Amino acid sequence: MRARRSRAVSLLVTSVVLTGFLIPGAVAQPEWGEPAPGAEAVAPAAAEQVSDQVPDRAVVDLDEIPAEPPVRAGPPAAEELFGADCDTVIEGSQVTAACHNSYPETDLLRLHVECDRWWDLDADTAATALGPAGRVELTSRCWKEVRSAWVTHQRP
Repeated sequence: MRARRSRAVSLLVTSVVLTGFLIPGAVAQPEWGEPAPGAEAVAPAAAEQVSDQVPDRAVVDLDEIPAEPPVRAGPPAAEELFGADCDTVIEGSQVTAACHNSYPETDLLRLHVECDRWWDLDADTAATALGPAGRVELTSRCWKEVRSAWVTHQRP
């Protein structure tokens, strides 16, 4: 997708203007150990405490930085894997969900259908148990158009 020239120019002008606002503030930053201008006039004791707390230099010990990024967590354990794989098809006012359970646990499936018209009642099917390596087809319908359809999973 190509941006229009006017959008690109406006982004460039905006970035230049914002940079112009930021540069004077960056130049006016006091050095470490120096109190901010006007701090003595407001609270002299507070200015002394701030100057005592600010380090003279920021020192980074390269030995503390790890050579490699931290190890990521591995894939979830087999007992955490759960839920049948379902393909939902909407054809007019009819909804069909074809599900296959490839996991060793039984899955309780429900098909939920939300109808588009305000007067058309939404439908939820009864829970259907789907055992390991099993297949099932769930169907439901609306009187008119279907707005959305989805399948929920539950452990028995």
